[in-house]
Amino acid sequence: MSEVLDVSRPSAHVARVWLNRPDVRNAFNDDVIAALAETFQALSQDEDLRVVVLGAHGKAFCAGADLNWMKTMAGYSWDQNRADAQKLADMLWTLDQCPVPVVGRIQGDCYAGGMGLAAICDVLVAVEGATFCLSEARLGLLPATISPYVARAMGVQASRRYMVTAERFSAVRAREIGFVHELATPETLDAKVDDIVATLVANGPKATRECKRLARDVSGVPITAELRSETARRIADVRASDEGREGLQSFLGKRAPGWLPQS
Repeated sequence: MSEVLDVSRPSAHVARVWLNRPDVRNAFNDDVIAALAETFQALSQDEDLRVVVLGAHGKAFCAGADLNWMKTMAGYSWDQNRADAQKLADMLWTLDQCPVPVVGRIQGDCYAGGMGLAAICDVLVAVEGATFCLSEARLGLLPATISPYVARAMGVQASRRYMVTAERFSAVRAREIGFVHELATPETLDAKVDDIVATLVANGPKATRECKRLARDVSGVPITAELRSETARRIADVRASDEGREGLQSFLGKRAPGWLPQS
């Protein structure tokens, strides 16, 4: 366990990663960035893993950059700023490339860099009272490193508005624009997350990984003859695989597939 992260494995197939700086609303600093990158690099190599839950302890999910870290950055040269920003960009890429689904659990404020973390999640569940904000413009800054993930998650038009206005918006609004997938009360948040985790664990583990990669690879790509050929190849590969055959045979035989965890 890292001081800034709380990482647990409730089962061989599930990992839970919690931001663990509740006293500063789980704000980013160098230690958080390094710990997240290291943790997700390790998790990405785990063949038994089927889902990661990304959450935070305390009242806020993530308030953005740590105040003391920002004070240090205020005196940085251009080269130091560039190197510092690259670490954040690389960490977000590492999380985004996690081969298994990442389920985000948002229980409070989700601001600035926290929006980047939320945006890399494949499924995002938030409490109804959560608040979101791309707040960088208020400080004369911009959400550069998180922008590719935020724009992909909420769409270009919504990103244009909320990046330039730095307005706060509600969880209800976040769901309307497609950033958040599910809303829950504080009392039902964990149950909702657990339901999604159980659904993911019940799916074919290799197929789930391939589905995540497929969604990324075909997004925004012209539907050419090459793409049609590639998608046909991918489904043929899966159908002919041991997992694909087991899934079809178990369905036709009205029995549980072999990949389901044994009780």
